[in-house]
Amino acid sequence: MQLLNSQLAECAPERGERELLERIAARDRDAMHEFYLLYYRRLARFLRRLTRHHDLVDEIVNDTFVVVWQKAGDFRGDSRVSTWIMGIAYRRGLGLLRAKYRADERMVLPTTEDQHLRDPVAEQTGLAELLERALESLSPDHRAVLELTYYLGHSCSEIAAIMDCPVNTVKTRMFHARNKLRVLIPMLAAPRVDGLLTGGVTNSDLA
Repeated sequence: MQLLNSQLAECAPERGERELLERIAARDRDAMHEFYLLYYRRLARFLRRLTRHHDLVDEIVNDTFVVVWQKAGDFRGDSRVSTWIMGIAYRRGLGLLRAKYRADERMVLPTTEDQHLRDPVAEQTGLAELLERALESLSPDHRAVLELTYYLGHSCSEIAAIMDCPVNTVKTRMFHARNKLRVLIPMLAAPRVDGLLTGGVTNSDLA
């Protein structure tokens, strides 16, 4: 009985979100406003972490909700509502992210040589900072699978739906993303040698 009650409790929010989409499809502006309030923060957080372009996040989020308003009637219930809208946001942001990644492909990440005039205490904030810097160096697809898994809690099958690719592709991207982080983090955390690191890390080093 306790398990059944738990399952019913989990289904209730999903039913409510599907009802909102039905109302949006019928051009109910109040439902659209409610849906916006429900998902704005979640989408903005995901897109900030995915794109690292905070100045463009609101534009991408608003574009996403325009698509929701236009396409709500196309939702067929094959996935959770959250998976559906995350897929829209992912695709809206991906073009921007891939374009920037190509432009920065040979960009050298900061080394101690670049930072020796900065406050060393401010630069040494531990593993969390190293992880953030490492994530910025991953390809868009590799970063996305990590963000969707660890920060938003989506399953492999849900990520496959969001990214419009097979589940095995998601697993492969996850495998490579983790391996690249294992390489990057020690490089970024390397000790100083007479105030210098032996060299920078470029995205091509991780291919």
